[in-house]
Amino acid sequence: MYCPITATPFQRDRYYTEIVPCKELRPYIRCYWGTEEARIREQKKPVSKLVIPDTCADIIYNIDDTAHTVSGGFCGINDHSFYAIEGKNAEHATATFAIRFYAWSAYAFGEDTLRFTLNGYFRVGFFFEWLDRILRPKLLELKTLQEKAAFVEELLLKRLADRRENKTIDRVIPYMIANRGALEISDLAKEFFVSTRQLERLFHEYIGLTPKKLSNLIRYQLLWRDIVCEKDFNILNGVHKYGYVDQAHLQREFKRYHSMDIQSAKILALKNVGNIQDTLPQPMVK
Repeated sequence: MYCPITATPFQRDRYYTEIVPCKELRPYIRCYWGTEEARIREQKKPVSKLVIPDTCADIIYNIDDTAHTVSGGFCGINDHSFYAIEGKNAEHATATFAIRFYAWSAYAFGEDTLRFTLNGYFRVGFFFEWLDRILRPKLLELKTLQEKAAFVEELLLKRLADRRENKTIDRVIPYMIANRGALEISDLAKEFFVSTRQLERLFHEYIGLTPKKLSNLIRYQLLWRDIVCEKDFNILNGVHKYGYVDQAHLQREFKRYHSMDIQSAKILALKNVGNIQDTLPQPMVK
């Protein structure tokens, strides 16, 4: 069961909405997300938003209805937190539309290796030329987030039959998740009858990072979900459940990825939240 979440997993407003993909695409896509429709932002100053490693890779389009332009890029998987600036132009009616792939599934719809994409931002057409060519011209015509998601979903469903596949990657990832990211890579390689060197080569080629780093990020995301969902989260339980050496190790690793301590992170996540169960994305079977 795996469904990564953001630093503010309960945020739902006119500027940010998530749409769950259809059943056929759920093994590949975490969600479609963006602005419900183009609008002039109310805030006069840019706002910074914390972005944490969510084990996903995003195609993000920024649509300027006033200037009639569409820009965007492909964000590879991140292994650290950073702050994104929103609302740079408060005088234009703008919208965002994005596809959030699981980092290990983006390659299925791509046209080139994802090597060297870690923490990177690239032209969409560099990796997804076929998709960018069809989708970009339509984004000014499609007015709502739902219309954009429906259009791109139709394109991706048609592409499923011709998707790229690697059987080793497709088998290793569920095993990694089932073991909560607490794995020695040498043991992982033995389990799937490949050398550690070959496994690392495959992960670089199809995901963009090492198996050890992805394993740590999966463990961090599972821990983060427990921190958010459990009313009385117990650090000692987290240490035992996810194979950390001790409390200090857990806290250090969490802060390394989240850029703040557990208490501060939870306060930010629960800010202005009503009913958690109505807003938190539910885990999907991978």
